[in-house]
Amino acid sequence: MPLALFALTIAAYAIGTTEFVIVGLLPTVARDLGITLPMAGLIVSIYALGVTFGAPILTALTGRIGRKPLLLGLMALFIVGNGLAAVSPGYGLLLVARVLSAFAHGVFFSVGATIAAGLVPENRRASAISMMFMGLTVAIVTGVPLGTLIGQTFGWRATFLAVAGLGFIALAAIALLLPAHLPSSPPARILDQVKVLGSGRLLLVFGMTALGYGGTFVTFTYLAPLLEEITGLSASAVSLVLVLYGLAIAAGNLAGGRLANRHPVKALAVLFAAQALVLLLLTFTASATIPALVTLTALGFLSFATVPGLQLYVVELARQHRPAAVDVASALNIAAFNLGIAAGAWIGGLTVASALGLGATPWVGALMVLGALGLTVISASLDGREKTLKPACA
Repeated sequence: MPLALFALTIAAYAIGTTEFVIVGLLPTVARDLGITLPMAGLIVSIYALGVTFGAPILTALTGRIGRKPLLLGLMALFIVGNGLAAVSPGYGLLLVARVLSAFAHGVFFSVGATIAAGLVPENRRASAISMMFMGLTVAIVTGVPLGTLIGQTFGWRATFLAVAGLGFIALAAIALLLPAHLPSSPPARILDQVKVLGSGRLLLVFGMTALGYGGTFVTFTYLAPLLEEITGLSASAVSLVLVLYGLAIAAGNLAGGRLANRHPVKALAVLFAAQALVLLLLTFTASATIPALVTLTALGFLSFATVPGLQLYVVELARQHRPAAVDVASALNIAAFNLGIAAGAWIGGLTVASALGLGATPWVGALMVLGALGLTVISASLDGREKTLKPACA
């Protein structure tokens, strides 16, 4: 893998830390700000919505900017957002700071995915995207548990200050390792961007992404309180469980990239089915420590295994159906990931606040993932029909 790809991975690590560290800090933030757990969960939803709307709009607006200057500017915005979170005196300003960081996140991953795919031969594109997203998984293995520990020891604001420091390291890595001239797709016209949303095939994949990824976040958003209140672990033990969960995610991300290199849609169908099953099992194993840890390890492995395949699949379909707007399609899929996170965190909050309670979040998430599986089966069927029709038309 080229060094430029590792620069993207380092930046993804910083962004991944700020995105997911709030999960481990949710009980701490809620207590400190005097808000309910579902209100604290909205911090996750607001960030995700910032990525959802920021990714496609800002990617389109910045289409004519050079790729390297754009990435440097995004990391500067990331540093500002996390610095503002570190000095936020209350809930409102914290939400604003999270939205600023989310804008940087959305554009970075939509542009970064196409850059990563263009840095390697065609048969290694899914692995290249997987390598970039490995920054997210390593962030969950190290950044999230360490950030959670910092927040529990020195206060959650100290965590965001540390994350801003990671942003400076990422900024330096991009400046040093990325070449000055990076390949980029021609900027999409407004009409081409609208056409992406008018493509039924692409909308189908966006739905797969939102439901499949969002289903996990119904549970993952409230993982810390679930482990404390249902499994019976201490707050310090939760940090160790997050390390285990992150290691499983890292393994799943790499395996998912390899599985998706040749037949992404087939790999996605298998992974979604397994993910729904594991979420359902967690409903019954969450109350016992060892079974809960085994199930969470399996869930961690599966939750990110679908990411490379989903991103590769949407790029492949965009090249077939909307070739003038591949970057925008990639951005919209990043938006779909985060729309799923926002919806999953919101649905999880509703579940926690309802009579169903915290223990119902796994099976509610499983229902969302089953929806993703259904859309995947439909999309695979349409792929087969298109392959059949092409020889006939020729």
